[in-house]
Amino acid sequence: MMRKLLPLVGLVVVGILILVWRLPTNQSSMPDSMVMAPESQLPAFLNGATTNTRDAYRFAIANHNELEKYPCTCGCKYMEHMSNADCYVKTSAPDGTVTAFDQHASACGICVDITLDVMRLMREGQKPIDIRAYIDKTYSKYGPSTDTPLPSA
Repeated sequence: MMRKLLPLVGLVVVGILILVWRLPTNQSSMPDSMVMAPESQLPAFLNGATTNTRDAYRFAIANHNELEKYPCTCGCKYMEHMSNADCYVKTSAPDGTVTAFDQHASACGICVDITLDVMRLMREGQKPIDIRAYIDKTYSKYGPSTDTPLPSA
């Protein structure tokens, strides 16, 4: 009798393991090195914004210096933007705390897409100079680029 139940018990155990393995987790897919600002730091004008837009702002708040390495090609150079970072943050304190947000990226898919690509390429371990080359190649067709200096190699 016990020998007949053993295969059945084995199948049940395997089934449970598969179910547990497929359960969603609360862990982010971003590595620990990918710092994101908490939702509580987002400005009120982002209430109701898409997840991608909110994530782009969260990244920009926490990684302003990183986004300063990459241009934006949506035409915002005529708004005196110098990099993709300026699409999110108008001013910040010396310690990096955002003191005024720019609403521009909240309504511009190009700005957000550039930021999401920067995030993805960083997760893949790409160097800033290679990320910059990708951004230049992929987005230059959309409009004039901000006058963003090249990152060091």
